[in-house]
This record gives sequence, C-alpha cells and structure tokens, in this order.
Amino acid sequence: MLPNKKEVLYLDAAASALKPQSVIDAQLDFLQNHYANSGRGVCERADYADRMVATARLAVAKFISAGPEQIIFTSGATDGLNRIANMLPPKSVVAVSDLDHHSARLPMQEKHKTVLCELDKDFDYKSVPECDAAVITAMSNVLGVPQKIIKDKKRITIIDAAQLVAHEKINVAEMAPDALVFSGHKIGADTGLGILYLKEPDRWQTDKFGGGQFKATGPSRFEAGTLPLTQLAGLPAALAESIEHRAQSIDKINYLRGELEKIDRIKFISPAGAALLTFIVDGMHAYDFGAMMGAHGVCLRVGNMCASWLHQRLGLDSTIRISAGPWNTVEEMDQVAQIIKKVIK
Repeated sequence: MLPNKKEVLYLDAAASALKPQSVIDAQLDFLQNHYANSGRGVCERADYADRMVATARLAVAKFISAGPEQIIFTSGATDGLNRIANMLPPKSVVAVSDLDHHSARLPMQEKHKTVLCELDKDFDYKSVPECDAAVITAMSNVLGVPQKIIKDKKRITIIDAAQLVAHEKINVAEMAPDALVFSGHKIGADTGLGILYLKEPDRWQTDKFGGGQFKATGPSRFEAGTLPLTQLAGLPAALAESIEHRAQSIDKINYLRGELEKIDRIKFISPAGAALLTFIVDGMHAYDFGAMMGAHGVCLRVGNMCASWLHQRLGLDSTIRISAGPWNTVEEMDQVAQIIKKVIK
C-alpha cells in the first residue's frame, strides 16, 4: 500500500497519516501531466484542473453526507477554526471545553469571550452554558473516544472532527452542526489541505478576499487565491482509502493494549476500546521514553498533544501516545511491545 518504509515503525497516525500509494500516484500524475491553475484559464489543462477541483469537492460532500456547495477548501483544520472565529459576529460568547485541541480553543479566546462547557467524570459533555456559539470536540486526541454531540438550534455549533474523521463515518445531516472542520493529512491526503463544512454558507460573511472572488458565489466566495491543487489531486484517493481501512487501526491498538497491560509500570490514560493508546510510565518522563523509543526506530508522540487543558485536569504535564494506521500490522504491534519492555525494564 505504501512506498518503502525502511526500518521505521510509524505509530503516529493521529498526528499525521502516511500517504497511500494511490494518493502519491494521483498527485504525481497531476504534477507531471496535467498541472495548471484552476478557475483562471480556458485551455485543456485549466479545464482538467477545474474538473479535478469539482471532483474533489463532490467526493468530500459524499464522504460526510453533505452537498458540494457546503464544502470549502482551507489549508487545514487550524485554518478552518481560525476562519470560523474570524467570521463569527464580534464579541460573541463562545463555549469551549477542556477537551479541546489548542487549534479549537485558542482562536476563540483571541477573538471572543469564552465560557467553559461542563464535562462529566468520563470527560464527556455534561452541559453547555448560555452562549452564541459552541465548539464541540468530536474526539479528543488524548482520549481517542467519540464524544456526545450536544445539539441546540439556539446557538451556532462548531465541530472539530480532526481526530474523529479517521475512525468513524461523519454524517453532518445527523450531527447537525453549523460548521465542521477536519484536515486532509489525518486521513492520508497531503498536508496543506483542510475541509470546512458550512451548513448554510450564505449565512456567513467571508474573512478572506482576493483572486477569484469578484462577484463569486458558492464555495468560491470563501476560497480567495489559488487552491492547494496538488493536494486536491490526491484527496479522492485518500477518502476512498480511509473508508476501506477505517476500522482496522482500532483493532491493532486494542491488541497492543492487551500486551502492554501486562507491564505494571504502564498507566493508561485512554480508556479500553479507544482509537489510540495514551499512557504514562511510572518513574520515567514521557520525553525520555520517546527518545529511547526513537532510538529503536519507533515513531510515536510524547508531550501534551496540543491539549494542555485536558492534561492539567489529569494532573500531568505530558503523556505518551501510540496511534496506528492501515500500514501497521499485528506483527509490528508485537515488535513494539517488545521494544517497550526493553526500554522501561
């Protein structure tokens, strides 16, 4: 499925997924044989680029059960969340939570007044205070479990689906958000590409202006300048691969957890059955553990996962996170378990 991985065990899918060969091939074909800008020409290549963008937009719409007119391309989930913060009415009251990734909460804190959602003992949403808009984290990048989506037509609901998108089907008709974001690179597309879904695009005033926007309608009203065309060339292939392999990574993580449960010094932070494995090692700092695992050729994540508020609630400054993708095998899980035993013995 993937190009040469050498002798590295890549277990950091939650940060960024490796790229399937189908994505690499699609991007290479565009660069070598079809490259041109979109929305700016009448030649054969320009027409190809226009059709490629339309195909990618339709593929995303189908992927999340939306309409293509509701799909806006951004540079990533962070960009999408910042743009929503910019497009909300000035001095809005925005509900955030301690589950949030920095990219979901910090833009709101910079632009608006924020209030905290109440979480229950399992870190699920218990209540949302009075507000104009609420940011809902669909899956924490520390806990790895789907969160309950609280629906309320009285406020604007913004869903950060950056982690959920790799593991579960997203249906915006059922989730009923006013806005939803995720990044392409989490599901095997290239970096520099994000998706911003707006339920009612005409309700929002764009925050960016420039090329392609004069009297623009539909998604192009929000897409000033040149789109990330090479990334868009590979997006439909990434979406198809993601659908095919969506459930496989959780099975491998659960298998590895079973092996690590035999090690007394490991204390789990993520619950059983989660989409990723977050833990600490008694008597060893997360960064020391990460450095030693890296020396054995294992790529994983250590630190606060850009989720400082949840770590503060847990009373921890850093954790260790292992996340798998379709390229990983059960044999690799056994290999990683053995390396961990060596590192912490």
